[in-house]
Amino acid sequence: MSRGAGLALALSAAFGLASMNTMAAPFPLPDGARAEPLTASALDGWARDDQAKAFAIFAKGCMTEPPLRQALPLPVALANVCEKAKALAAGGTVKPEQARSFFEQNFSFWRIRPAGSETGFTTGYFEPEFEGSLTRSDAFPTPLYDRPKDLVTRFPEDEWPGLDKALSAARRTARGLEPFPDRSAIEAGALDGQGLEILWLRDPVDRFVLQVQGSGRVRLPDGSVTRLVYSGRNGRPYTSLGRVLSQREGIPPEEMTMDRLIARLKADATFARDLIRLNKSFVFFTRRDDLPPEAGPIGGAGLPLTPMRSIAIDRTAWPYGLPVWIDATIPDGKGSEERLARLMIAQDTGSAILGPARMDLFVGSGAAAGHRAGLIRHPVAFTVLWPR
Repeated sequence: MSRGAGLALALSAAFGLASMNTMAAPFPLPDGARAEPLTASALDGWARDDQAKAFAIFAKGCMTEPPLRQALPLPVALANVCEKAKALAAGGTVKPEQARSFFEQNFSFWRIRPAGSETGFTTGYFEPEFEGSLTRSDAFPTPLYDRPKDLVTRFPEDEWPGLDKALSAARRTARGLEPFPDRSAIEAGALDGQGLEILWLRDPVDRFVLQVQGSGRVRLPDGSVTRLVYSGRNGRPYTSLGRVLSQREGIPPEEMTMDRLIARLKADATFARDLIRLNKSFVFFTRRDDLPPEAGPIGGAGLPLTPMRSIAIDRTAWPYGLPVWIDATIPDGKGSEERLARLMIAQDTGSAILGPARMDLFVGSGAAAGHRAGLIRHPVAFTVLWPR
């Protein structure tokens, strides 16, 4: 999705709300998308949510951490509201009713409806944990790499003549910018000899899962755990292997869970290698042994994620730190479903998260979170809180 200069800066929105006049959204939307103004009282569940939990995350967003992945610039109004939250938090514990009032007074509420649909769409993601080693061995032959020094990330305003516009990164050479090697080339040795290997995993399937999730924990042979944080990607387009496998083997999309995909890949190493190489995107990591075990992984905004309160959004559509009210019925990971109606904070992004009402819900860390995350592919009512 692109937010080019030609996009309208506002869309009219008035959908039967007798108490509200027709209003223009204070943010641009792509062609066909709509923004409907709402009041907080119109959100079913708003009065029952514990907004103090979202408020605590929002206030921490005032920290001036450099983002791991650039998103839309922080609007001045959002930065100002964030500073208000920081000041309120400094005064002591903020109760749920105080937090609720804070959001109602400082934000307007906008239900986002993408082109051709009445609802948004959510998937789930998690922080996986695998066994690994700091040295290569027969048991751990698959390397993870640090960010290459010649990797250049593309920003929305960058013009790279002669390079495919679909590339989000490139390699800096003496001749200028060139496409960075794809996954197959990297697996064939394109990065050998640069000393980029930071640790080794059991197989390419574990590496694939880590790269899809964007962060992870690796348990070393001595029992210690090291944390991995996203540090860049080769800029090649992302390909969903679940979608490819679903089409190839006639598996209904709703049955193609992450668990099923991983089981298929683990069962046949040659099949796994060939299928994984269809995804030319390749992610690089940095070790962060300073992160406390209880802390969530670091998201694209450069801040720790909070399970079931942090979401990933399209970074070309929204800024980090934006509060978003969501309402969805999702699997609970135990064979049933539960309704999730609560205030979230946009703290992350992802290559597959594209669209104004597209989101990825951070479920948590470990195998149980991974199982649940892999089941989530559901419609969601996506309501942006925009600073007044």
